[in-house]
Amino acid sequence: MSEILALTGLRIIKGTGEAPIENGVIIIEGRQIRDVGTSGSVEIPENAKVVDLKGYTALPGLIDAHLHLFGVRSLDLIKEPLLIPYATRVARVLQDLRALISAGFTTVVDAGSDIGLGVKQALAEGTAVGPRVVSAGYILSQTFGHGDQHYLPPEYVDVRVSRLPSYSLICDGVEECRKAARYALRAGADFIKITTTGGVLSEKDRPEYTQFTIEEIKAIVEEAEHANRFVHAHAQGSRGIVNALKGGVKVIAHGIYIDDEGIELAKERNAVLVPTFAIVEHIVRYGEEIGTPKWGVEKAKAVYEDHLNNVKRAYKSGVKLATGTDFVGGVKALRHGDNAVELAIFVEKLGMSPLEAITCATRNAAEAAGLADSVGTIERGKLADIIIVKENPLTDINVLLDKNKIVVVMKEGKPLKDMIGLFSK
Repeated sequence: MSEILALTGLRIIKGTGEAPIENGVIIIEGRQIRDVGTSGSVEIPENAKVVDLKGYTALPGLIDAHLHLFGVRSLDLIKEPLLIPYATRVARVLQDLRALISAGFTTVVDAGSDIGLGVKQALAEGTAVGPRVVSAGYILSQTFGHGDQHYLPPEYVDVRVSRLPSYSLICDGVEECRKAARYALRAGADFIKITTTGGVLSEKDRPEYTQFTIEEIKAIVEEAEHANRFVHAHAQGSRGIVNALKGGVKVIAHGIYIDDEGIELAKERNAVLVPTFAIVEHIVRYGEEIGTPKWGVEKAKAVYEDHLNNVKRAYKSGVKLATGTDFVGGVKALRHGDNAVELAIFVEKLGMSPLEAITCATRNAAEAAGLADSVGTIERGKLADIIIVKENPLTDINVLLDKNKIVVVMKEGKPLKDMIGLFSK
């Protein structure tokens, strides 16, 4: 019989966008949330372990809906993936996962890497400890696309032929795109990641360049849907965003130049936009100091204001947003564990309330991860992914950036961090 835990006296932010419950109660039984509500409205079972947490705030585990488990420590695009041993990068990813848990992230979306799928297996078997990983594995890109690493010889890029570590599948034309999608699924992809525009960190293209045709995108989406999966697109230019949405893509990452047509399509098709402001801000702030190529710094500076203004317009127009950092693992910047900075940017730069930003990092991000039915909110029947925080993040969102104030992290009812001895009381 599963142990029953009753947390009482809490402020509860459910992640649904509703006002918080004051003096709330959460009943956890095994892996799941059995009940939640105000004190007096929730029946506490006689055999429950009751813990009074007056003064603390509970909210769903945070979710980063777009990052990369690369195990790098800078944006030096030659040294990090090619000269650092693969085993070293895996060890770094394990460290990054622990840092993410300490920061209150119980789910992360690996939007393409050569490590994510393997680490996911290690987490499932209990060999490693960390957040739930939803991974794309390999990224689908056209030739001369964002995922075609332009600074390398062509024979070093496609994972199917390269003798070097790679995470790209190069495909051109409908049939090649179908085959690449099937290859990604064969490798275990939870969703398929594609690139429908150029980008800031691809050398020879630009964010506004359009990549893949609508027919190619539709073929990839169809293959994903055949396997009950979805497609997540790197999409920065306006035409590439529109093509992705018309092709059936469910998650749009970056959205730098989203226009009125893209905004209307995103709303009509209930797509989720993950703007990933944090990586652009870090590249602009730290530049070549963190190994960013000069051309990457120049492009980041060029798009910075447009990115903020266009996504703000999308937000004001009712497009569903989710938080994601695009962090890769760094030292001075881009560090996994600092991912809550995206919530602060949503509040400070977009003008969201802290409650809205938290909803973007919980319910909306769970939808972007394909997990809306199981995580992202504190509701009956959901998995008990819950964090407990000192103070009130609705008063100051920066509370969530302080790991010392995130005192308990539960994933499926199990403590992965417990600074107050909750599970020993």
